[in-house]
Amino acid sequence: MKKTRAREAAPGRREADEMLPEYDFSRARPNKYAARYAKDRIVITLDPDVAAVFPGAKEANEALRALAGLIQKHRPRKAASRQSA
Repeated sequence: MKKTRAREAAPGRREADEMLPEYDFSRARPNKYAARYAKDRIVITLDPDVAAVFPGAKEANEALRALAGLIQKHRPRKAASRQSA
């Protein structure tokens, strides 16, 4: 028995990018929050208990910058800098 390739379309099957007729977007609205997400930003989701500690994004960013500074300060130096001496 021959195995059919997964990519071969079955007769009557629609292409992946075609919309089905039962999908109705006539009442759809643009995302009002889309402008908040700039190209150079990353969106993360905090667990509720962590999010409760920070009143807003500004405070969360300040805390993360402080933590990043501590991590960089206490990170061991790379071996490549010692080999050149």
